[in-house]
Amino acid sequence: MLLFSFKGEVIISNPFTILWIAVPLFIQTVLIFALGYGASKIMGLNYENAAPTAMIGASNHFEVAIATAVMLYGLSSGAALATVVGVLIEVPVMLMLVKFCVRTQDWFEHHE
Repeated sequence: MLLFSFKGEVIISNPFTILWIAVPLFIQTVLIFALGYGASKIMGLNYENAAPTAMIGASNHFEVAIATAVMLYGLSSGAALATVVGVLIEVPVMLMLVKFCVRTQDWFEHHE
């Protein structure tokens, strides 16, 4: 909570800086998800295993990143700002990917 409160003003006053951080994070998350989902399909996994595999692979584990950035570089660092932006980006992106999984579940065999 403290980190978000410290970075709130920076986020609002620097929208283009935030965009420079957010766009690569978005691309990275989607590409890693696509690799995991595609590899799961190629390996013959069923949907019930493929979707969580791809989602876990695409997760950036920002809670660990926040702790590391704050401990190594401090609350006012650019690394701490990037982790805050990461958290703000990751949730909607992951929800988008969940929706994609649900819509494409017929690409996989279902095992009862």
